[in-house]
Formats: sequence, structure tokens, C-alpha cells
Amino acid sequence: MSLYRDEGIVLRTIKLGEADRIVTIFTLGHGRIRAVAKGIRKTTSKFGARLEPASHVALQCYKGRELDVVTQTETIHANRELREGYGLLVHAVPMLEAVDQVAQEREPNPALFRMLAGALRALGDSCSPLVTPAFFWKLLSLEGFHPVLDQCAHCGDEPDHTRVVVFDLHEGGVLCTGCAHAGGRAVSPEAFALLERVLGGGIRGVLAEDVATPTASEVERLAVAAMEHHLERRLRSAALL
Repeated sequence: MSLYRDEGIVLRTIKLGEADRIVTIFTLGHGRIRAVAKGIRKTTSKFGARLEPASHVALQCYKGRELDVVTQTETIHANRELREGYGLLVHAVPMLEAVDQVAQEREPNPALFRMLAGALRALGDSCSPLVTPAFFWKLLSLEGFHPVLDQCAHCGDEPDHTRVVVFDLHEGGVLCTGCAHAGGRAVSPEAFALLERVLGGGIRGVLAEDVATPTASEVERLAVAAMEHHLERRLRSAALL
């Protein structure tokens, strides 16, 4: 086994035996790893509460054949507020679940790592429910599935953004009136304008505003649907949103 150091964000944990846990961590330099934290469930554990979901930590591990072994951890940012408030927790966990599905084992993805770390910090600072859908849209863009908003995703014509438009998950964007069909999702002008701002680099301004709840919820539902369509599976934690 070889020893290595890295930093990572804890995605999830499961119990192992009577005192250990298997911890899934998305690391900056080694991608997604699964490692055993021995004795972590004992009151005398040297890890304390540092390896909890959403925690950003520096760690030292031994590389094993199937599971690594965590030997040391130091907290970079605990993100404790995300676990202490239910309203924040239900928005943090879907981001962790999505990254757990997208990130590849042992394959670094620095852009995704920085994006997740920033989103968790932004959620704790702003308490905005729009952080999670914004993260989903940015993640899809990073994966090469940037939604088409400035023209019809099917024929290329410019849709009328002042009216209700249809977003088609299979086409990957909005459809004009002539191409819209029953399989698409209706998007209000307010939600469409908000989505344009989020994807156009205006997320900081959006988080600083008091966005109307129906509009935020509409963007959130569409983001979850798009994420699940891309993953080809349901996000179990998204049911809590």
C-alpha cells in the first residue's frame, strides 16, 4: 500500500462492523475514493466529527486494493451549518448525491471539485434554495450538456421568451411554438429569465435577491428533472426538496 495526502469533500458514509465506517470522498487529486475510517464510531475516535457528509477536509490515506484507509484528517471547512439546519441539509445532500454519481473513481476533476466546494459554502452563507438548482445546471454544463436557451433546440428558430416556453429534456433546451410537443415542460417567462441569469454568470446577483418562491421552485423542479435525465436515474434525496 502507498501513502498519499489530498483534500476532499465527504459525500456519504455507511457503517462497517461495530466501530468503523466506509466513507465516500470526492478528492481534488484522486477523484472519488472509498475509504475505511477505522474506529470512527467510538467515542475516543481520533477522527471526531470531521468525516461527516459535506465536510471539506485534508486527509492522509493508505491506498488499498479495493478500499483505502484513512489515517489522518484535518478540517478545512466543516460546513456544520448545513447539517444542523434541516432546510439547508435537504438542499446540500442532493448536490452530494449528484457528484457521487457523476464523479469517476480515481479520476480527478478539479473544476467539479471547486464547484462543489463553492456551492456548499454559498449555501451556508446565503441559505438560498436556488444554490442547488444553480449547481445542477452548472454541473450539466460542465458535463457538456449546456441547455440551449437562445434558440429552439430542434429547428434553431428564436423562441418568444415573453410567453410560456417549452423545455424538452431530450432535445436539451427550449422549443419554439411550432416544435413544442406533449413531452416538454412548460416554463414561465419569469422562470426562464431566472434560468438565463443563472447560466449566464449572474448567480451571485440571484442569490442576493429575494426571488419569488413559485419562480424559484419552478427552476428547481426543472433542474432536478434535467439532472435525473442526464444521470438516467432518480436522485433519491431530491424528493425532499
